[in-house]
Amino acid sequence: MTPWYALLPLAAVAFVLGWWASRRASARRSGAAVNELSSDYFRGLNYLLNEEQDKAIEVFLKLAEYNRDTVETHLALGNLFRRRGEVDRAIRLHQHLVSRPNLSEPMKTVALLELGEDYMRAGLLDRAEALFADLVAMNAHAPSALRHLIAIYQHERDWNKAIEHARRLEVMTGEDEAPMIAQFYCELAERSRQHGARVEARDYLEQAFRCQPDCVRAWMLTGRCMPRKRSMPRPCRPTRRRSARTSPSCPRSCRRC
Repeated sequence: MTPWYALLPLAAVAFVLGWWASRRASARRSGAAVNELSSDYFRGLNYLLNEEQDKAIEVFLKLAEYNRDTVETHLALGNLFRRRGEVDRAIRLHQHLVSRPNLSEPMKTVALLELGEDYMRAGLLDRAEALFADLVAMNAHAPSALRHLIAIYQHERDWNKAIEHARRLEVMTGEDEAPMIAQFYCELAERSRQHGARVEARDYLEQAFRCQPDCVRAWMLTGRCMPRKRSMPRPCRPTRRRSARTSPSCPRSCRRC
């Protein structure tokens, strides 16, 4: 049985479409058209509650066709497609929205953000990175775009770019991103340690401690980056020959010294 939280995207779609249906109902003069629209909406909602998601989507798509200018409805449907794993469908829908000549700038940036998330889900990280970078440059949904960029750089293990964008996010939002940045420095330190660059690794760890003095991982890596001293066993040297032969604490190999 599908868990209740899996139905949240569908519930959001149903809410948007319900609001739109009521708005259309107040504007329409023909009672027959209103009844048909309301009937389709409640039929789709019934499918949703009975976990018949495919049928619900088809009904909601039909409702969206009544007015192609309902951008919010299309955005909700695209988000639903992506969550269901139908990424190609989501990409086509969001690309269609972005290409609309009469689309307002705020709604266009929302569609671009959703399209970037589609690309991420599809594994097209280069396209997603370019979209999110454009949004940051336009200062449109920049915090969300920066978080997506950080996730991309983490996936690509580009820790320097991850640190750079995490600091930008910190300045933009005022939120403390120091623990996350400290982890990125630890990643750099671990990579340097594995390549034998212990001095460079310790420099990265110093940066990690500046971000987060109690960073447990940085302390563990510090121990691994310390030079290892080989300790030679000290031979037993008795002061008197006789005591060495009779001392029970002296190893057998030393009793003939």
